[in-house]
Amino acid sequence: MRERETDVVVVGAGGDGPALAWRLGELGIDVTVLEAGPFYGNEQWPAPREAPGGESSSDPSDLSGDRYDEQFTAKEGEMNDLIMGKLRWGPADGDRPAWARTVPQQAIVAQLAGVGGTTQHYYANHPRAFVGSVDDQPDWPIDYADLVPYYQHLEATHPIRPAPTTPKAELFFEGARRAGYDLTTGYNVTEEGYRPFPNAILQPDERLARDGDYDGDFGDVEGDTLAAHEHQGGPHPRGSDFEDRARRSSNVSLVPRAMETGHVEIRPNAFVTEVLTGGGTGDPQATGVEFRDTWAGTCERVHADVVVLAAGCIETPRLWLDSGLPDNGWVGKGMTTHWFDFVAGVFDPDTLEGTIGQREVNPHQGQAAGSRLDVPGVGGIAVNTFAPGITSMAMYGGGQGEFWFDRDTAGEPWDTAGRVTGRKLKELMSKYRRTLTLICHTDDRPRRENGVSLDFDTEDEHGPVPLVKFQPHPEDDARRDELAERAARLLREVGAEHVHRADAAPILLHLQSSMAMGRVLDEGCEAYDVDRLFVADHSALANGVGGANPTHTGQALALRTAETVAERYFDGVTDPIGGRTAPATADED
Repeated sequence: MRERETDVVVVGAGGDGPALAWRLGELGIDVTVLEAGPFYGNEQWPAPREAPGGESSSDPSDLSGDRYDEQFTAKEGEMNDLIMGKLRWGPADGDRPAWARTVPQQAIVAQLAGVGGTTQHYYANHPRAFVGSVDDQPDWPIDYADLVPYYQHLEATHPIRPAPTTPKAELFFEGARRAGYDLTTGYNVTEEGYRPFPNAILQPDERLARDGDYDGDFGDVEGDTLAAHEHQGGPHPRGSDFEDRARRSSNVSLVPRAMETGHVEIRPNAFVTEVLTGGGTGDPQATGVEFRDTWAGTCERVHADVVVLAAGCIETPRLWLDSGLPDNGWVGKGMTTHWFDFVAGVFDPDTLEGTIGQREVNPHQGQAAGSRLDVPGVGGIAVNTFAPGITSMAMYGGGQGEFWFDRDTAGEPWDTAGRVTGRKLKELMSKYRRTLTLICHTDDRPRRENGVSLDFDTEDEHGPVPLVKFQPHPEDDARRDELAERAARLLREVGAEHVHRADAAPILLHLQSSMAMGRVLDEGCEAYDVDRLFVADHSALANGVGGANPTHTGQALALRTAETVAERYFDGVTDPIGGRTAPATADED
């Protein structure tokens, strides 16, 4: 078995691991990042689904916009098929099946393998946690103010700016105003209000403005093209350098910065199967990891002074449990998922023309999620638009319970609810261009019965697979119902002629808090029961951050954790981000 040594080994190059690796690299600490999935857009892997390619990459010149253009097509089926698509939870080898998880209920797990992780198909929404979700809910061992400098650092880095107002946003904002909500300014949310989504997407080229005089040659457009292909990989603008792609997924924004430090190596196609430990009679001490090459099937070991788990809310607890590490009763427990729902409004062309000056919403144009309504203590409502295929699946095919024709909606604020098939589905999808779809992010709370354990009856090549369970509490149901009612009222206020509620089955996408600070981890995100073992992914979040999209908080916490690692086990930090003076700009708090 091959063995090697480094300062810090990180398990997972998803949304948060690259943030931690970047900060450690800046501090002069050598980092090896092991990622189970492929590395798209890298010259070391010219055909990442067809051949093993290189072994690792640490040179930023390996990153290639031309390779990214070859490998990401933005076609729904080719990119998003959960079983065989390029963006899936599975090995790079496209001929091998996706990795298994046991989910004993109607639910979808929407997570991706590969460098960039689930940010490869995210909408780049980067709101901060709601202030009250950190300071008022009894979960976090740190204060909201502790996170703010790290938020600000990321907002300047990606960068993060309010989304542009496109026609679908105009429609949403008008509905919010008519429903009585005020515009929220700034990034620290304490009260109800609507606002443009703070997104990590470069601003659109000014020539794309509605009243611009651009002649239609889009070959040299810079920034966001407003093509709404975020879910299919977000590869635009085509022809640009890798690190200049508009959507700032972690592989585009943070991985290049990490590699430029000269201290970070990324090793894809490496599925970690065990955390290695040593030590005496006290708590065990992490000493490294063992991983399996997903192409060759061979195993290797990396020994390190510190081990950081950043494999996500399902795989981090799975790896912990498969490794036989101590379980204090909260390992894998307390998982939150924003208990999503969808509400869609269909509009008459005349109504649209009178409100936004055009006869169609055109949901496939503009940033996929560019506007939101915040309801602290309950959650949030956001414009969330998909391409047609995913709309038919998520909005109309993913409901729980009865079909629409068996549900009595008398007295409800929606006309239909539940799963839609046949002629009704054709009718609704024929009006796709006149439909505005909203997503409800519920502020669901951590509960011990929800989370990840091991399914000892089902094993793959890496051991027992994760068993994932989520059952909403009645209080979470009530918050979701309230959000759906608010969404329906907003759509009615702006003239929707038909409102449909999906009543969605669980979508395990925004996963948080399965290895939470204060329960499994201390205030620095080091394990209570295993020395030198840290967690730097969304599982470390203490709750669902109020219903705000979690990526921003996950990355901010990962930066903070990197500095804790340096303080506790290396030479410290002379200029901690947490101690810096906040940058002063017009749109920052």
